[in-house]
Amino acid sequence: MSIKKQKTFNSISELLAPAGDMESLKTALYFGADAVYFGDKNFSLRAGAENFTLEEIVKAIEFVKTAGKKAFITANIFVKNKDIGPLTEYLKALNDFTYNNRPDALILSDMASIELAKKHAPNIAIHLSTQANVSSSVAAKFYADIGVNRIVLSRELSLDEIREIKNTLPKSVELEAFVHGAMCVAYAGRCLISAFKSNRSGNRGECAQHCRFEYEIREQIEKNGEYFTLTEDEKGSYILNSKDLNLIKYLDKLAESGISSFKIEGRSKAPYYVANVVNGYRRAMDIIFNGRQGCLNTLDAELYKSSHREFFTGFYFDNNLDSQYLLSSRPNASYQFVGLIEENANENSLTKVQLRNRIIIGDELEILTPTDNLNKTFVVTDIINSKGNNIEIANKVKESLLMSIPYKLQAGDMLRKKV
Repeated sequence: MSIKKQKTFNSISELLAPAGDMESLKTALYFGADAVYFGDKNFSLRAGAENFTLEEIVKAIEFVKTAGKKAFITANIFVKNKDIGPLTEYLKALNDFTYNNRPDALILSDMASIELAKKHAPNIAIHLSTQANVSSSVAAKFYADIGVNRIVLSRELSLDEIREIKNTLPKSVELEAFVHGAMCVAYAGRCLISAFKSNRSGNRGECAQHCRFEYEIREQIEKNGEYFTLTEDEKGSYILNSKDLNLIKYLDKLAESGISSFKIEGRSKAPYYVANVVNGYRRAMDIIFNGRQGCLNTLDAELYKSSHREFFTGFYFDNNLDSQYLLSSRPNASYQFVGLIEENANENSLTKVQLRNRIIIGDELEILTPTDNLNKTFVVTDIINSKGNNIEIANKVKESLLMSIPYKLQAGDMLRKKV
């Protein structure tokens, strides 16, 4: 998988991608991310993701920096007393790495974490997590004054509010904001539903997403209070189920308000999701900031090809009346990831493909790639399995196959089919 070194556009716009494991990290960089954020198995706010050991973090950071990109380490849990000792040792270890293995920044949310980082990891910049819910100029200035280098803003802010915050900060303090992915029903992600219902705290990275379930509202002024009637349809009423954020057509407006880093949510997502979303936003940034030719509506349509809930634009435009999706909590995707290109291949040659979902002779497959071959299609005419046999159906996940593909593809490109 070859990765081209890229500079950020006009030194203002960084595309920041999630990485729940090493495969997703490499995928994010290959498809055009300027930086990746990932965490270890103990202090990261995504306990359900694969995550990294300390040894894996060292290798991952070296890989990122070799590609000329940046690595941000998440340690954004809300700290309890039992965490202080282990977190201190973790921060010391990260700080003691050589430059090629040291993270470019720590993403922290708790004041204890910030204090420990300033003391034990002084060589690493501090980025303030969205969990800290900075939503005012006073809060932003407070964190800037104690040494925070970048603030990941609360998701509940409008562009006008972001602009006001930026105007009160030193130029050296950057603003980062989410542009794509799942939204939490609770303010700044501080939700207790999961903790109450399953003893899995979202503020410790263990959210079970109980907000996606079907609920009823009952008035309990007295013991036999009435149920409120919600009349969507027979499917139910998912009254706490937030839509997904999608700002791919509005990145210029975000940049104009003072945001310098566009962040994609999804450390628990699979590599195909990372590839599809990063690819879309990278191409959109090329169009908006680099004057490349292309259509933002076409790229927006690309985002429907990986798992998502109904999209909306969040709170950026002062319109949050349409933020909940009441009919279903199930994510949708119009395409399925079926194969990963394992080796560079010339046109019309046999191409080595790692199977991810079933492929049948006669299937029409589409190419997902950062190159000009994006969305080109072909019909499967032959499949040779790992034993060298011609087969009609391939269904052994991660088996290496050979297929005739009429395009020059690169290791890291993906194949998908419509579902």
